[in-house]
Amino acid sequence: MSATSHRRIVIGDVHGHYQGLMQLLDSIAPTAEDQVYFLGDLIDRGPQSSQVVDFVKDNSYPCLLGNHEHMLVKILTDKNASTTRVQGWLYGGGQATLASYESGKISQEHLEWFQNLPLYLDLGDIFLVHAGIDPSKTIEEQSAEEFCWIRDKFHSIQKPYFLDKVIIVGHTITFTFPGIAPGKIARGAGWLDLDTGAYHPRSGWLSAFDITNRLIHQVNIFKKSLRTLSLEEASAKVNLSSPKVDRDRNHKLWV
Repeated sequence: MSATSHRRIVIGDVHGHYQGLMQLLDSIAPTAEDQVYFLGDLIDRGPQSSQVVDFVKDNSYPCLLGNHEHMLVKILTDKNASTTRVQGWLYGGGQATLASYESGKISQEHLEWFQNLPLYLDLGDIFLVHAGIDPSKTIEEQSAEEFCWIRDKFHSIQKPYFLDKVIIVGHTITFTFPGIAPGKIARGAGWLDLDTGAYHPRSGWLSAFDITNRLIHQVNIFKKSLRTLSLEEASAKVNLSSPKVDRDRNHKLWV
């Protein structure tokens, strides 16, 4: 199979970086026959969240509900949302999202689109979900809290959740795992994490995984540089014997 036909391509957390996404996709050059998927967290922190949403929505690319879209929907649809929750979202990147809309507020069209995003996509041999899965529950028992927000309980699993498919996630910046360098894809027991921290000054890498050809395509948001590596070159295994790191705490300012 050639490197440009019938590919399945999964893109990690974009976080409002439209120009970087365009540079990455120009490099990948997906065709009409390729399938392109987004893991959620299209919005917040970066300067062009509304443009990212328009692009994904207008191209009908399948996209998951990320924790940032989940926060936005809960806040905008809950008339009793507390000031603390609203301020938390704004502080966590929501202010940049609002600024990306000409009106300074989320359009009803986008809100309705967010509300209809799936929590996961089962592609047969691949299972896409934003954050992960609670290993103690069946898929039917999981909720948006697990699919959009889970971290350590999922990352700490010592045997794959599925015997016949790999789980691909975003949500947790990979350099927050012990021994994983900025820009590296993290590998665990039956899972891959593609969130390489596009918005974060320590990284800047936005990553896409060409499943078909086992290639990782990356653009650095700050340096405007591109690279393509094999999955083996681009990834590192998470060491479960390393001292436990509270990634929820690490992400307190970088949800």
